[in-house]
Amino acid sequence: METVKLNNVLVAEKPDGIEGAGFFATSVDKVVGLARKNSIWPLPFATSCCGIEFMATMGAHYDLARFGSERLSFSPRQADLLMVMGTIAKKMGPVLRQVYEQMAEPRWVLSVGACASSGGIFDTYSVLQGIDRIIPVDVYVPGCPPRPEQIIDGILKIQDLIGNESLRRRNSPEYKAMLNKYGIE
Repeated sequence: METVKLNNVLVAEKPDGIEGAGFFATSVDKVVGLARKNSIWPLPFATSCCGIEFMATMGAHYDLARFGSERLSFSPRQADLLMVMGTIAKKMGPVLRQVYEQMAEPRWVLSVGACASSGGIFDTYSVLQGIDRIIPVDVYVPGCPPRPEQIIDGILKIQDLIGNESLRRRNSPEYKAMLNKYGIE
């Protein structure tokens, strides 16, 4: 599903379905996916320079709000996208995991920058060498620090993932096995 331009206004394209005079029929998966992907509530977990680039993404020039991510949530119980940006020390690992576990399903994770993705230039005993060691990551945004355009690209990739995800995926044995691999029930 892509957006279409109608009278100089971008409108989300309707999902595939059957239509006629006065009705439109499609699957629940497609309708829920369309609603979810255009109403993401991100929780920014920013610890260093990637957080500054994210602030620029929220500004007027890049305007992340036009992608349905205007409302930032600083409460894990009201967020569905965890955006981890910057260096994560090993002492912060349990806090990050607790924030992830407090989020309601469905939840997604965006790892922004080299430090969150792989420890970056900090190959030391005190820095976590990638958040994927403690929580599952859906999309990685490379860079040190990544430009706002790259963060927007990561959000668009998350939107594609959300829009195409089956409602049954979260109950699948594969998903439960992946969570068990991280020790999450």
